[in-house]
Amino acid sequence: MSHDGRPSPERAAVDRLIAAGRVEEALAVLQGAANAAATWPLQADLLKRLGRLDDALALREAQVKARPTSSVSEHNLAALLGDMRRYAEAEAAVRRAFAKGGDAPETWLVLARALSGQEKHDEAEKAYRQAAARRPAYVEALRELAQLIWMRTADAARALAPVREALDRAPGDSGLHGLLGLLMDYTGSTPREVWSALAEGGARRDPAIDLAAANVALAFDRDLALDHALAAVAGAPGHPLLALKLAEVRLARGELDHASALLAETNIPAEDQNWLSLKATLERLSGAPDGPALNDYEAVVQGGVIDTPEAWSDLNAYLSDLAAALRRLHTFRTHPVGQSLRHGTQTHVDLRASDDPVIRAFFVAIDGPIKRYLERLGAGDDPLRRRNTGAYRIAGCWSVQLAPNGYHAPHVHPEGWLSSACYIDLPAVVDAGGREGWIGFGAPPFACAVPTPPEYFEKPEPGKLVLFPSYMWHGTVPFTGDETRLTIAFDVVPA
Repeated sequence: MSHDGRPSPERAAVDRLIAAGRVEEALAVLQGAANAAATWPLQADLLKRLGRLDDALALREAQVKARPTSSVSEHNLAALLGDMRRYAEAEAAVRRAFAKGGDAPETWLVLARALSGQEKHDEAEKAYRQAAARRPAYVEALRELAQLIWMRTADAARALAPVREALDRAPGDSGLHGLLGLLMDYTGSTPREVWSALAEGGARRDPAIDLAAANVALAFDRDLALDHALAAVAGAPGHPLLALKLAEVRLARGELDHASALLAETNIPAEDQNWLSLKATLERLSGAPDGPALNDYEAVVQGGVIDTPEAWSDLNAYLSDLAAALRRLHTFRTHPVGQSLRHGTQTHVDLRASDDPVIRAFFVAIDGPIKRYLERLGAGDDPLRRRNTGAYRIAGCWSVQLAPNGYHAPHVHPEGWLSSACYIDLPAVVDAGGREGWIGFGAPPFACAVPTPPEYFEKPEPGKLVLFPSYMWHGTVPFTGDETRLTIAFDVVPA
């Protein structure tokens, strides 16, 4: 920082590199500077963005040693440990931050997440409330608090109560109104009810509220959805996510030329999974891909059986042990907020954090199938193949247990490159001939002017792993009966 409070030329150059997405170059400049230690906090942030969490951790620990009385340094260390799924260590670092005088709402949020990651849900709920008490309109903390209450109780009124109380204190807060709409959408309200709640909070036009309203209005009034999408774009010109929502509405209305122009003009990287999903829908509706087909299901959706880990005599024995281990983790009563599943539960903690040898063995069992998929996929110029390095890393792993009548709504995985469904234990009805419980590909989550049902299906089988591009719309057919459907899913990114 210069003496007049403005960024130094060197820091301004780093900021420009970061803004341009040239994170590695920015990091190299910081590391080579004469005062490199002064930029450790920013270096750690950039290392985290690059996925180099161990290197980031070394800097966070060095900061704590260099500033032994700093609560901020302990907070930053705790937050990173939480990101690394080292929840007990994260909790300990937060406690040290408190002992050094820290009391920020963000620090209470880090504590709540660390406690939740250790399945200490009563304590986590109290910590979330402490965060919200220190910042009454703290949307992030209130969202996670409401979700925790909802998943534990399946009681919508109880889950929404903290948000409604915050709105009573700040009735004009658009962030709280948007949060209320989101929670209502996932706790049983109809799209019209959600829209009414958003409209009530949108007396002063806000792009975020219009974005949410456009999303729910697509279910019952495409004209209304278009009004909201246009208002959102007008309120924040050039925002790529708003342009994508407008393109989605145009697709739903059958206005393919408008949608095509929006997708072509949007300043979004070509590997963005949301952009690719809409491009794939445009290809389907127009019947005219302008490059390699994104919807080539036969070529890019692959199902095969996972390998049997060495400690088990056969795959069925392993799947039985794996099902038991997973069911011990399904402690909630209902689905999370903002995810695709309905009428079921999802493990709260990333399975990569598990020290259960049965779950650890799963990552060995899928290594061969993933590598075989990459080899079969090969190289190419299309958005999927050009990222294929032949190596991979897992970017998130979780388990879902669907109850009878449960399903996944059509969705994509924005943070992935490849996504998956691995079937561990299945209801008998999947073999009944009606595709109940099957995974279907190609149907978007919004109703179009012409029918767009799934174009391709994979039948679940115990031990089967289905791999596919993360941009590809996928969901499941609801199933009847009284049995559950247990799966593991994970995302893959190039290494």
